Amino acid sequence: MSTRICFIRHGETDWNVEKRIQGQIDIPLNETGRAQALAMAFNAAHHNFDAIYSSDLMRARDTANMLAARRGLDIKILPQLRERHFGIFQGLTAAEGKVSQPEAHARYLARDPDYDFDTGESMHNLTERVEAAVQEMTKHHPGQTIAAVTHGGVLDILYRKATGKPLHAPRDFNIPNCALNWFRFDSHETGGWHLEAWDDHHYLAKVIKDSAE
Repeated sequence: MSTRICFIRHGETDWNVEKRIQGQIDIPLNETGRAQALAMAFNAAHHNFDAIYSSDLMRARDTANMLAARRGLDIKILPQLRERHFGIFQGLTAAEGKVSQPEAHARYLARDPDYDFDTGESMHNLTERVEAAVQEMTKHHPGQTIAAVTHGGVLDILYRKATGKPLHAPRDFNIPNCALNWFRFDSHETGGWHLEAWDDHHYLAKVIKDSAE
């Protein structure tokens, strides 16, 4: 029995624009992010989703609300869909981290899968959490199609597990805000994670990013 899940990164925030590491700090959508979420919801609503899940962080929850309103569904909050906890790096830009936390910055660039930023979460631990989230959703929705609004770090893990790309390998794929990313999970297969489509965001080309004034 297969479950199809459309994973969607939340809309843009001001910290995204600043390239500031949000992690699990609860930052709201900005104006562009709300427009992205609305465009995504309008275009994704024609899919017959049986349920909509979301991270409990505000930027994901508010993005999911747009889609849920179009589909007439309630959101199921799943904290395991949260962004990675970046510990001492949360709230910093990479440039600020390079100055104030040079060792952490070096391990960040090296994608050390065991490093947890002192008070945060390693990529290995994040992978376990993402696997638990997928297991929870597929257990309750065998044979169904669902949507899940989450974060860039979670999508990074999903892509790597479905394609066999190692955690330490440089990221050579994009994770845009509010793109649709389709996966199929087959319960009867060992390691039955399949990437069906990645980075569908054609509808975002029409989102106005600057004020008309």
